[in-house]
Amino acid sequence: MRRGKKGVPEQPETPESTPETPEAPEVPEPTAADDVVPEKEEGSPSQWQGVLREIAMGHALVSVLSVFLAVVVGSLMILLTDEDVRTAASYIGARPGDFFTAVQEAISGAYGALFRGAIYNSDAELFETKIRPITETLKYSGPLILAGLGVGLAFRAGLFNIGGRGQMLLAGAAAGWVAVSVDLPIALHLPLAVLAGALAGALWAGIAGVLKAKSGAHEVIVTIMLNYVGYYLVFYALSQQSWLQAPGSGNPKSEAMPESAILPKLLGDKFNLHLGFVMALVAVVFVWWLLNKSAMGFRFRAVGENPDAARASGINVGRTYTTVMLIAGALVGLAGVNQVLGTATSGVTVDLDAGIGFDAITVALLGRSRPLGILAAGILFGALKAGGFAMSASEGIPIEIVLVVQSLIVLFIAAPPLVRALFRLPKEATA
Repeated sequence: MRRGKKGVPEQPETPESTPETPEAPEVPEPTAADDVVPEKEEGSPSQWQGVLREIAMGHALVSVLSVFLAVVVGSLMILLTDEDVRTAASYIGARPGDFFTAVQEAISGAYGALFRGAIYNSDAELFETKIRPITETLKYSGPLILAGLGVGLAFRAGLFNIGGRGQMLLAGAAAGWVAVSVDLPIALHLPLAVLAGALAGALWAGIAGVLKAKSGAHEVIVTIMLNYVGYYLVFYALSQQSWLQAPGSGNPKSEAMPESAILPKLLGDKFNLHLGFVMALVAVVFVWWLLNKSAMGFRFRAVGENPDAARASGINVGRTYTTVMLIAGALVGLAGVNQVLGTATSGVTVDLDAGIGFDAITVALLGRSRPLGILAAGILFGALKAGGFAMSASEGIPIEIVLVVQSLIVLFIAAPPLVRALFRLPKEATA
């Protein structure tokens, strides 16, 4: 054996030497600064946007269960307002069967009337009368779908558009002004009035988008204030005969819409369903394509998920806010056009929105800000509105019960932890 230096024996050489394993790159030790996660201040805009995003795009099962809970609570209120149920409850100990019979008749009678008023009237003799309820449901759902799309599109970009009332009022007034002030053939008159309404709604919502982009003004406050400004502007215009007020009238109302500017009826004069519902279906397809197939829609969704990351990737967040509010306002404006030129053609009034501007928030929440979900939610609320009148007329149930059900849907959708706790659903995985 050979000896090396200082008498240390050398290792014998092996025929095949094992290749050396490459050393792993050194990973720097984490510092204390790396472990510090910046905390968001309580009540900061980013926190509120996160809460709104969670509510607006929650799990579909939560939306379905929210409707179910609202119907259950509404049923309890129906029982409390039913005179036969209260009478039977007074002697339930002696004859419990009467109480349960009264409960069954009250619930089945109420929701049976709701079905006959919203879907199909089996008690009617003529086929036209039998199917009239579903046409009324679709008529009511048209503006709800359009306005819901406007609210839902803003949700997807992280904005909370609650200015539907003002946008509908300005759009309806603009469409009504073109309808009564411009004399054109129907091929030009109707499209021009619809376009004027959509532009008015877009510009009114665009104010909130520009202020959000330029100064960081919160869109909730701005849209709330614009609702009041829009209301009084339209009221002033309807009070001036040189603007919108009908000649010789002292009421804040315009002239009736001329035939050349009225949305045509789809099923003839025997039904009230008009072209506005088709307009809503086209809008659903457009918003679906915009969000899922276009580069602009990708920017909307990116900004809605994380505006800071979107800005770092080169997206102009301010311009996106302005653009999405313009499109959202145009969609809500079409709901106002739908009312003035389709449903209430007797003239423009300050009540033309009929509460749709706020109902659209519920429709967008229930539809999870997805176009197809908003379509389904809009039809549901249209059915509640159409069937509520029949339920009140035939069963003597206060129409406010239907409004309570709608409000409870919002309540449960806005409290997903409560719904999950009641039905013992698993918590959503957090990223």
